[in-house]
Amino acid sequence: MGRGEQPPWIVSDALWAEIAPLLPPRPARRRRYPGRKPLDDRKVLCGILFVLYTGIRWEYLPQELGFGCGMTCWRRLRDWNNAGVWQRLHEILLARLRAAGQLDMSRAVIDGSHIRALKGGPKTGPSPVDRRRPGSKHHVITDAGGIPLAVTLTGGNRHDSTQLVPLLDKLPAVGGRPGPPRRRPDRLYADRGYDYPRHRREVRNRGITPVIARRGVAHGSSLGTHRWVVERTFAWLHWFRRLRIRWEIRDDIHEAFLTLACAIICWRRLQS
Repeated sequence: MGRGEQPPWIVSDALWAEIAPLLPPRPARRRRYPGRKPLDDRKVLCGILFVLYTGIRWEYLPQELGFGCGMTCWRRLRDWNNAGVWQRLHEILLARLRAAGQLDMSRAVIDGSHIRALKGGPKTGPSPVDRRRPGSKHHVITDAGGIPLAVTLTGGNRHDSTQLVPLLDKLPAVGGRPGPPRRRPDRLYADRGYDYPRHRREVRNRGITPVIARRGVAHGSSLGTHRWVVERTFAWLHWFRRLRIRWEIRDDIHEAFLTLACAIICWRRLQS
């Protein structure tokens, strides 16, 4: 971070202009015994982003930052996620990218990445790559440039291929240009882990051409020239320290962080 540059968890005026209209209205305060005035939403969002970027525990959120206590930030993250704020923000920013010509739906890439889940909880399982310790998986489908289009969370013991159909069904209808919204890529690239006849049928039934590496065929299919972008996407996601290890027992809280991170990646691409 250069001299005079704001930390990434400080919400800019431009980003706040995108988020503020999506927030649900706050319940009316009681006329008698109203209690303390709620902390400003923008400051709480800064606290949520501070935890997402740094990976710090909620209870250790520094009070001198003025972002409120960790529990206040946790509750707003939960409530805003339940209201669909992060998903709508992600979809709006995808449309902005498409309008700017920065979203390439000519092909999509799909993959999964394992993380440790130190406290267990729903959507965790014994990891086959980490001595059967509790783990989870991030599954993502991206555009041709690595922009995340949809993400899911599963247990660490789930096969990557189980999320092919859920991710395709989760693809948002992306507007931003004249004509109908774009929901399906032209082609889908995937590694050998997705090479099953039923998956190829599911992809074709959605009007998408599957480009999936064949099992039992020697390496060198040249798919890597297109698939590498999804590995970079996981690097972008796990640059947020809170997503490198799953600390949340509640799966919805981790999914909230995951969707918010996808939206922030889109926002950073728009600002680049």
